[in-house]
Amino acid sequence: MTDQGNNNQNISRNPFAALFSSLADAKQFASGQTPQQQLADPPYNVLFCCCVAEDSGESQSESENSVSDSIEENDDSVAEISRSFRSRQELCEQLNVNHMIQRIFLLTLDNSDPSLRSSNGIPPRCVFLEEMAADLEGQDWLDMDNIEQALFNRLLLPEPGNHLIYMSSSSAVNLSADRDAGEKSAIPYLYACYQRSKEEVTKVPEKLLSYAVRCKNLAVSNTRTVLLTPEIYISQNVYKQLLDLLLEGFSSSQPEEVVEFVEEVIVGLLADQEVRTFGEVIVPMLDIFQGRVKDLDLCQPLLYSYLDVLLYFSHQKDIAKVLVEHIQPKDPANGLQYQKSLLGAVLSISCLLKTPGVVEGHGYFLSPSRSSPQEMKVQEGNIHQFMGQFHDKLHQILKNLLQRSVDTRHLLLTWLGGCLQANAGRTKIWANQMPEIFFQMYASDAFFLNLGAALLKLCQPFCRPRSPKLLTFNPTYCTLKDLSEEERRNRNVHARGLDKETCLVPPSSQQPPEFSQSYSLLTENLILTQLTLHLGFHRLHEQIVKMNQSLHRLQSSWREAQIAGGPAAQEHLDKFERLMTVYLSTKAAATQPAMLQCCLNLQASTAALLVQLGLGNQGPEHAQLSFPLAPLANSMLCYVPEFFAENLGDFFIFLRRFADEVLNSSAESLEQVLNFTTVFMGNVDRMKNPHLRAKLAEVLEAVMPDLDPAATSTAQPITFQCERVFCSYRHAPHLAEALVAVFVDIEFTGDPHQFEQKFNYRRPMYPILRYMWGKESYRESIKRLAVYASENLEAMNPPLFLRYLNLLMNDAIFLLDEAIQYLSKIKLLQLERERGEWEGLSPDARREKESSLQMFGQLGCFHNIMSSETIGTLSFLTSEIKGIFVHPFLAERIISMLNYFLQHLVGPKMGALKVKDFSEFDFKPQQLVSDICTIYLNLGDEENFCSTVPRDGRSYSTTLFSQTARVLKKINKPRDMILAFTRLADKIKSHADRQQQEEETYADAPDEFLDPIMSTLMLDPVSLPSSKVTVDRSTIARHLLSDQTDPFNRTHLTMDQIRPNEDLKQRILQWLDEHKQEAPEAGPSG
Repeated sequence: MTDQGNNNQNISRNPFAALFSSLADAKQFASGQTPQQQLADPPYNVLFCCCVAEDSGESQSESENSVSDSIEENDDSVAEISRSFRSRQELCEQLNVNHMIQRIFLLTLDNSDPSLRSSNGIPPRCVFLEEMAADLEGQDWLDMDNIEQALFNRLLLPEPGNHLIYMSSSSAVNLSADRDAGEKSAIPYLYACYQRSKEEVTKVPEKLLSYAVRCKNLAVSNTRTVLLTPEIYISQNVYKQLLDLLLEGFSSSQPEEVVEFVEEVIVGLLADQEVRTFGEVIVPMLDIFQGRVKDLDLCQPLLYSYLDVLLYFSHQKDIAKVLVEHIQPKDPANGLQYQKSLLGAVLSISCLLKTPGVVEGHGYFLSPSRSSPQEMKVQEGNIHQFMGQFHDKLHQILKNLLQRSVDTRHLLLTWLGGCLQANAGRTKIWANQMPEIFFQMYASDAFFLNLGAALLKLCQPFCRPRSPKLLTFNPTYCTLKDLSEEERRNRNVHARGLDKETCLVPPSSQQPPEFSQSYSLLTENLILTQLTLHLGFHRLHEQIVKMNQSLHRLQSSWREAQIAGGPAAQEHLDKFERLMTVYLSTKAAATQPAMLQCCLNLQASTAALLVQLGLGNQGPEHAQLSFPLAPLANSMLCYVPEFFAENLGDFFIFLRRFADEVLNSSAESLEQVLNFTTVFMGNVDRMKNPHLRAKLAEVLEAVMPDLDPAATSTAQPITFQCERVFCSYRHAPHLAEALVAVFVDIEFTGDPHQFEQKFNYRRPMYPILRYMWGKESYRESIKRLAVYASENLEAMNPPLFLRYLNLLMNDAIFLLDEAIQYLSKIKLLQLERERGEWEGLSPDARREKESSLQMFGQLGCFHNIMSSETIGTLSFLTSEIKGIFVHPFLAERIISMLNYFLQHLVGPKMGALKVKDFSEFDFKPQQLVSDICTIYLNLGDEENFCSTVPRDGRSYSTTLFSQTARVLKKINKPRDMILAFTRLADKIKSHADRQQQEEETYADAPDEFLDPIMSTLMLDPVSLPSSKVTVDRSTIARHLLSDQTDPFNRTHLTMDQIRPNEDLKQRILQWLDEHKQEAPEAGPSG
């Protein structure tokens, strides 16, 4: 602050002294004003009495004479000043202009004694432009001719605060006035000037209005100059100042004031691009924005002020264009480059770990073992709340950029299309196996999660399953390739590389696609969104599942280490803590309710759309789903990428695992999923990939009522909603048939690992079928399949249900056999450990033993669960379906299987299965015995079945059945069941005795009467057309269920091709009659 004493100048130097009749009057007036009077005088009323003469009727000439007289009596400087004004009115106007300029720009050329000034209409502090005042040789007022130079000089001052002077006699501390007048930063200063000039515009008399407007324009034009020539303003970052101004504005309650100022500046910048283009002015500010925002946290309130600024950028058409141009990567093929852009930096903000694997410095779910479930729930809720705000703003930003202009839309979609193509490797198997390389090549999970959430919101206007808008989707978009940039712009095709994607069905060579000249935004939005979800959400789901499994393993290891003692327990606990932090953060990020609801809407709508395409509907209205489905001609499904169906399935499976409450939000969505599953799961003509169709069984499991009878009460509302939809589903019979069909189809996928894969695919099918069996509409449809199979056993193509039962028994035999072997190995290892045989082993050898025990335990557990499911399925099916089971095609197989199982479960081999803890390996021998006995009882009324049981020479014995009856008593089965089984055993024994006599009678049968495969007497011999070999009809029928080839030369064979060997059959029957007659005769003589 300049010393007040320096202001004591002779009042004669003051130009406004000329307004008084004499110098004495001026002094008297200046000294006689009290502070109260000064404050009371309004700025534009009677300033220094300049208008008093006019009000009292004094003529203008008299005023001029009075001024002249006073000048003659005073010093030369006053005389010189006064001569520059033609009238007192003009002098008054200049006084007001000077005061107005001082109030707006806080500048002055007047360094006179403040005690001699009235404070009326002037600011308390101003920057004194000493050099300019000297250059003007005594002129100490500001006018419209010199303010521009004065303002320029003011902006060049490195320390304006060093040039402040008091403008009134008051020496009270006024920090606000000091700060405003001494503002160092050019942009905030000019904005403040702009605001003050706006205020002046509303207050000044009409004759000063033009001056106030010119001052406002001057603030704007100088801001433009500052931004165009920033190098002039030493030690100032004007772009940072502009960003800070916007940030401050959007943090306040009235951002529109800052926006108004910036908009006027933008107009000036666009009109003057000779020194710097508009982009060259905006880009430095965008770079500063990016540098700051990348370090902000999801739950940090400051982030949302920055997002408001970015929202403004996206809304302002000129900045929006610069923004989308600026984010275009230098290397479009580098996936990580998109994350390093400004938009990418914003999209990467999340509660996920910023550096994968590094928990230190992470702000969420730290030390989870010391937090209560309620505390973690509250923290998750806070994250979801902030995520909701974050996604809303991201959505609005993208929406603005799409709507602002054709250019910004094209550039944004180009960025999106390039980003998705460059990051396509995220779905590759190797990407999960080599995370170090992955994170150097591709954008992060957070990036794709947020991008997906924003795109989902953009899709919501058409995300209604019955919306006619959905039918405007044109999947031929996905097959376009080799387009120029101009073509992509004109035809609205920005996704790249989709022509390499596998589609739901193979394209037909006779069906060339009919490409559209221009694709709708709906088509492009839907494709870009589904592709984003495929690259992002799918991977995140996999990570959560894997982490969940790892946490369970760590928990088990920690418990074992606790029992053993030593430092290993703490190590396991530390690992558990770190992984739990990552898991909870990832789960919170993936389960934001609003995002899941948007995704539910999209996937239900996608299901409805795919069903319409599956029906061949290309009209403007939705077609009604009805069965049987008509054959497809010119199907659009050959243009739909498989990831559409994969995303749909993946999402509903995720909901059931981690957010099942969302499933209850829409009954219509559940119905659309059932429609989709019914149409596609069992239909190879509409979905070729058997793996994808098998996955739909898992989807069906996800949307069904809770299949676990021990489900907690928390799931009851969801269960009720799902059950209501499932039980009232009008296409129930076809859904059951589709489930059976995919169970059969998954047997042969062409994959080298098909044998191992099929059991995982079939796992969800067992509980679904059990649930269906409990509902009449589904049960009756399954029974109809069985009836059809019984009536068409020898059809060219074996009936669906016959093939299903054959595979079911194949699985049961394999699974239980494998389970038995694993349990035997587990028992041996447990015995070795208990006897202390592991104590003498080397650490490596002991670890190998422990690893083997753990591996056998996991495999045994899986096979036990699956074998129990298969036997349980046969148990409830045989309760009402009997005919097909007792047919020779299947009877021998099911009987040999059941007897073999009983031999291991109740016979002499049962000791090999007595592991330490049955429940640890999900081994339920009591349930297995009960189900096997139930199957026997269900079929025991059929004489053909009872007579077939003793023919199983490998496993059947009367002792086995008596042992089984004893086990039933031991496991406390109902008395009625035990008695019924005992009667059945006696009945079977009588058949066994009779057959033994027959076997003795037929022991010398000619070889040509024996089946070449089974070595048993043929009762219905048939000839195979290719190999010419004769076999029994039941033998070849069983073989063809699993393998439709001639077993003797591997040529293709179906049941309709075999021919009865009537001649041989008659000879066999004749031989049998002869032996039956000889048997009684030989008996007594013997």
